[in-house]
Amino acid sequence: MQKLKKKLLDKTATLGVVGLGYVGLPLAVEKAKAGYKTIGFDVQEDKVKMVNLGNNYIGDVVNEDLEAIVNSGLLIATTDFSKVANADCICICVPTPLDEHQQPDISYVKASAESIVPYMHKDMLIVLESTTYPGTTEELLKPILESSGLKCGVDFYLAFSPERVDPGNLIYKTKNTPKVVGGITPECTDVAATMYEAILEAPIHKVSTPAVAEMEKILENTYRNVNIGLVNELSMLCNKMGINLWEVIDAAKSKPYGFQAFYPGPGLGGHCIPLDPYYLSWKAREYGFHTSMIESSMMINDKMPEYCTERASHILNRFEKSLNKSKILVIGVAYKQDISDYRESPAIRVIEELEKTGANVEYFDSWVSECNVKGIERKSIPELTKESLSNSDLVIITTSHTNVDYEFIQKYSKVVFDTKNAMKDVKDKSNIELL
Repeated sequence: MQKLKKKLLDKTATLGVVGLGYVGLPLAVEKAKAGYKTIGFDVQEDKVKMVNLGNNYIGDVVNEDLEAIVNSGLLIATTDFSKVANADCICICVPTPLDEHQQPDISYVKASAESIVPYMHKDMLIVLESTTYPGTTEELLKPILESSGLKCGVDFYLAFSPERVDPGNLIYKTKNTPKVVGGITPECTDVAATMYEAILEAPIHKVSTPAVAEMEKILENTYRNVNIGLVNELSMLCNKMGINLWEVIDAAKSKPYGFQAFYPGPGLGGHCIPLDPYYLSWKAREYGFHTSMIESSMMINDKMPEYCTERASHILNRFEKSLNKSKILVIGVAYKQDISDYRESPAIRVIEELEKTGANVEYFDSWVSECNVKGIERKSIPELTKESLSNSDLVIITTSHTNVDYEFIQKYSKVVFDTKNAMKDVKDKSNIELL
């Protein structure tokens, strides 16, 4: 252990990252910026080529940073896993999606571990960062890695450290977000913490086991899922009662303690918050336990795109129109404000629900010029114009990008259904309906 810690402290260690996506590439960049020779591994050749050319494809990575560290030789990318043999530390940052039965798909984690095994060596650290169910590191990863003939905690070190990436966050990035680390043994935790302390400018919080760290990540996102489910349910009730829930939330958050504001919307998007509770509820069934509160919030959040479509239908009915054959313009398909990521975006599901009714749907999103979901390609209209707005029977705002002129939308639209309170500062609200 001391040998590896010394290499980390004097920066002679070579660090690796498996998976060069939204989590892996920013982490690889920070490792290289900290002065470590870094190898990025990915099975997608196009990503590898772009990294090696210094061409960035992730919003949270500064283009100039990537170009500089690639040109300096501190960061290289490859599809050749035999180069794992040259690395002292490997972080696994691959996707953990849900399968068609809403169960965790850990095939990418398994495949990554199996690709590492032939090239493992003594005094090596491996950290899983991919969000998953509690027990994955010890029950799945450890046996695969020990098939190399090396013993965990003696010959190599294994830990879990949940990624905490918030795309588009202007304050907290990979470098300054506190890190949680839990190793198989205390030595594993110690080595992993040493690595993160050397590359990050944030506190490192050590926990006793990988399962604690895995559950911690699930708690973070389940907490958000449950609270968003609460306000989404209240939005349905407040609509029936004729109460503006957004004003209610603003009033509640004036209390300086005991309340944290969450907001309703057309559903949940991104890779973590909509998916993580499913990992936990799936694992809980192994213990004969049903996560009733969590599952209820998931049901509410999952049905929000359908609810938004119902509300759209009610709005059009007041104008003696049906959704069928109506022209609908959706503003924003990214899953959150001011990013280009549309993974699990509720806006896409709203579009799908509208199209099921026979509506003619177009979208505008300056961040997402085109998107492909389930093999269906969609393209944004080039720009918002008086004609595109006035010719639409209904405009629905599903993402509150800050580079949109909402006064312009209000002025030239027949009626606007605002699911994000994006038009809160627009003075004339006569043709605006809030979720």
